[in-house]
Amino acid sequence: MKNQQSNSRRTFLRNLGASASALSLPLLGYADNQLVQNESSGLYSFLTNPDTKGLGQPGRKLGIALVGLGYYSTNLLAPALQQTQNCRLAGIVTGTPSKADEWMKKYNIPKENVYDYKTFDRIADNKDIDVVYVVLPNSMHEEYVVRAAKAGKHVICEKPMAITPKACQNMIDACKKANKQLAIGYRLHYEPFTKEIMRLGQEKVFGAVKFVESSDGFRSGDPNQWRLKKSMAGGGPLMDVGIYAIQGARYVTGEEPISVTAQFAPKTDPVKFKDVEETMFWQFEFPSGAVSNSTTSYASGVERLYASCEKGWFELSPAFGYGPLKGRTSKGPIEMPVVNHQAAHMDGVCKDLLDGKQLPSHVTGEEGLKDVTLLQAIYQAAETGKKLKLKA
Repeated sequence: MKNQQSNSRRTFLRNLGASASALSLPLLGYADNQLVQNESSGLYSFLTNPDTKGLGQPGRKLGIALVGLGYYSTNLLAPALQQTQNCRLAGIVTGTPSKADEWMKKYNIPKENVYDYKTFDRIADNKDIDVVYVVLPNSMHEEYVVRAAKAGKHVICEKPMAITPKACQNMIDACKKANKQLAIGYRLHYEPFTKEIMRLGQEKVFGAVKFVESSDGFRSGDPNQWRLKKSMAGGGPLMDVGIYAIQGARYVTGEEPISVTAQFAPKTDPVKFKDVEETMFWQFEFPSGAVSNSTTSYASGVERLYASCEKGWFELSPAFGYGPLKGRTSKGPIEMPVVNHQAAHMDGVCKDLLDGKQLPSHVTGEEGLKDVTLLQAIYQAAETGKKLKLKA
């Protein structure tokens, strides 16, 4: 998903290092039975019968192949896979021969586990690879998730899952047909500070949540990067880091929004942002009466998740980056272990696969579809200037 070292959010946050340890904590679930209804949405069926035979053998680690060797794979996923307990770096897919040579030497990857985009489908015959992790521009997610499923591999796909709800549904259907599981790169669902924020909101530790501010943005660099091309990204900052803000509001309240209003901010650099939005705002209403306000931007930095409740408040700031995250409440600081987000995420997914368990719904294609449907609803609300009701 992230492969622009000098110009991405990943670079903006790369000095906020996380420790190497990975942790598994209980996580509260939230409503799984509501979807947004807009012009491009319809009735969806979700992954309900995945392969849960279990891949576990004593001491075995699942082999992961990374598809796309940009910044996120190079600087975060591959190093994290040197720290994981349940999975390992087994293969790569790249269109750049020089990268293939470098990675084979650095990580001792056998030549037979290296593919390009034309030979990718041969991965079906490779028993050393159990999971394919798709780390490509948003417009390419659908193709490679579908191809990975047809190759008989479980799949992790970076967020956003795809550009359109239809593409998301195709990905879900392909994995269901292949009897393989599909996880989305929701690393924060395995991160201790985020889990604590979920608990505080969903268990109403400070009373009912009344107001949420959930915002994420950064100053974008290279004007030629793919994230500024709508055909590849699907939009601007909303499709990139805005999804974190959407997730934050949803997992703090534990609810699905019932309406949205949204606004595009004026473009301060119309040349650089000729194809996508530069900054935008949106507001959700939730069934309980809670409301949220969010900002996302490629023009300035913001990273905060704040909840005001009946009997107090809590927040994370920074809230969505690679860590260390920091939190506090109206009663004092939040103290939680600092983990490597990518290692915790991949270990959590692969532990369930090894144990023959169905992945929790909040990290599957079902969840990815919900977010992409909301992304498109936000764009629709901003374009029309009207409040959009979101139908279950």
